[in-house]
Amino acid sequence: MMDERLAEILASNGIEIREEDRLSSAHLYKVDLRGVQLKGANLKRVELRGVDLWDANLEGANLRMADLERVCFWSANLRGANLEEASLAGADLVTTNLEDANLRMAVLERANMRGAKLYYANLEKANLEKVDLLCAKLNYANLERACLRGANLRGANFERTNLWGADLQGADLKNANLHGADLRCANLRGADLEFANLRGADLRAANLYGSNLRETNLYSAGLFEANLQLADLSNANLREANLREADLREADLRGAILDGADLEGAKQ
Repeated sequence: MMDERLAEILASNGIEIREEDRLSSAHLYKVDLRGVQLKGANLKRVELRGVDLWDANLEGANLRMADLERVCFWSANLRGANLEEASLAGADLVTTNLEDANLRMAVLERANMRGAKLYYANLEKANLEKVDLLCAKLNYANLERACLRGANLRGANFERTNLWGADLQGADLKNANLHGADLRCANLRGADLEFANLRGADLRAANLYGSNLRETNLYSAGLFEANLQLADLSNANLREANLREADLREADLRGAILDGADLEGAKQ
């Protein structure tokens, strides 16, 4: 049966569900929920798979453990919403406002989040494998131990973002802004960071094996004990970077700027 709370909320928005349509949440595919007002609604564990919530207002809503796979949230407002452990695999979150939202341990695999606003959002341990976050804004967000394997993060803004222990293996971070980001112990093996801004970023003990760091800005970055084996650092800016105890074996440093860099104990 469809959640009675949801039926009441839909009715208050002038959306009527026929009795026969209450047999399964799957019938909500037929319902047009675009622009619906669900601010502060309690929708814990609700099933809305495949529903169209384009431009809906879900600010502060409780969607904990909700099934939101393939839901269209295009331009929706989810600011401050609780989406902890929610399933959003394949969801459309283009330009969605998720500022200060709780997405801890949420599943966002293969979701389209281009241009999404995730300022201060909590994505700790979230599954973002192969997600599309092109030009998304994740300033000051928490992505500690999140999975971003193979994700499209081109041009995304991660300024001051917490990516401690995050898995970014094979991720595309071309032209991304990671100024001051916390990437300690992060896995960036084979990641593409060409032209990225990592000025002042903390990459202590990060795994950058075989990564592409061509013309990357690593000015004053912390790379203590980082693994840079076989990394391409050609023409990278490493001025005043901390490379103490870093592993630079077989790394390409042609044209790299190393003025003032600390290479004490580095393996070359």
